[in-house]
Amino acid sequence: MLRLITDFDGPIIDVSERYYRVYQLCLQKTRRPDQKVKELSKPEFWQMKRSRVPEKQIAMISGLDEVQAQEFAQLRRQTVHTEPYFQYDRLAVGAVDTLLKIQQAGIDLAVMTMRRVWELDYAFKQYDLGRFFPENRCYCLSNDYIKTRDIDDKPLLMARALKELPPAAYTWMVGDTEADITAAKKHGIKAIAVESGIRDRAQLKLYHPDIIVKDFSAAVDLVLERSLQPIGHW
Repeated sequence: MLRLITDFDGPIIDVSERYYRVYQLCLQKTRRPDQKVKELSKPEFWQMKRSRVPEKQIAMISGLDEVQAQEFAQLRRQTVHTEPYFQYDRLAVGAVDTLLKIQQAGIDLAVMTMRRVWELDYAFKQYDLGRFFPENRCYCLSNDYIKTRDIDDKPLLMARALKELPPAAYTWMVGDTEADITAAKKHGIKAIAVESGIRDRAQLKLYHPDIIVKDFSAAVDLVLERSLQPIGHW
């Protein structure tokens, strides 16, 4: 059996608009009434996020002082994963077609995400994605889970998944962050990094995934292509 474990945000969901709306809110709430600020365009902001420019630095580039930048970063953390802003998430281009292709190919598909249960359910209902992921193929955080760092938490989720899922001959992990790559490599799974999410190619390369591709569709095409080859050619 061929199994594909995919991250959710990045490969399937585009979070850029949510993150940008929260940036705009935090900038306006933190600035003084008479203070001139330079609101970044969405492409400018998103490229900074993808290249891992720290929140405080983004705030200061936008015209806030150091004390305000600290307040900005704290407000952003408190806001970005709250319900009013999840409505701004969008399906990644081609995501549903790719999920249908996986289904038609008979690949065993699981989702593994740092979203909490309610956050994943919200997106499933918003875009009718539950049809692709049975409950026993959904790995996310409980609503009361105390997060540490994604790069530490995600390998724990992977360990749980590998313990619970039936054996598979070959397993691939698709994701857009260092947490996805680390979770896969720690457990001997091939890691495919996609450039469609919150890390750019330079950041992804630092964690040595097996391969970097443009998006979820390209990742699935690669998995299907490799599945037709003898294992020695993988």
